Amino acid sequence: MAAHTQKNNKQGISGGKEAQPLIIAKTPAEEQRLKLERLMRNPDKPAPIPDRPKEWNPRAPPEFVRDVMGSSAGAGSGEFHVYRHLRRREYQRQDFLDKIADKQDEDQDYLDKVEQNKLAADDRTAKRRKKRDKIKQKKEMAKKAKLESQNKKEGDADNSSDSSSDDEKGEREADDDAETPSFIMGRK
Repeated sequence: MAAHTQKNNKQGISGGKEAQPLIIAKTPAEEQRLKLERLMRNPDKPAPIPDRPKEWNPRAPPEFVRDVMGSSAGAGSGEFHVYRHLRRREYQRQDFLDKIADKQDEDQDYLDKVEQNKLAADDRTAKRRKKRDKIKQKKEMAKKAKLESQNKKEGDADNSSDSSSDDEKGEREADDDAETPSFIMGRK
């Protein structure tokens, strides 16, 4: 009996673990749930994250091919298969290179379009900023004109009581006031 307990306590067999029933997943969602449950039983254990699969690359073309005969007369029965495999491999390599060139062209087109969009957005922003600054400047000019007209009116009130020559001066200023715009264009 002691030999039996010793056998269970050997390394690799844990006596504390209880046997889990075998559950076969019937749907992908159930399979995912089972995997998550298994991972969450021991949260301290790191989860296995598979490496990204490497992109397929064709074999480099041979530098020198010896004794290659085509499908023409005079070739042995085995030579055609060698020729066919070399031809297939070369076509695969050329297709791969064409796909890479197309992908690079598409990437470059995308980057060019992003740059054009950025320049267009910058132009729109500059145009709108200029418009805002123009409106702001008009508001400041209107405020300045209003303050100046108020100062003139206060100065006219003080000077009109002094003499009749000031009345003539006031008439000239009234004429000047008529020339100043009483509204600001472009304001709503």
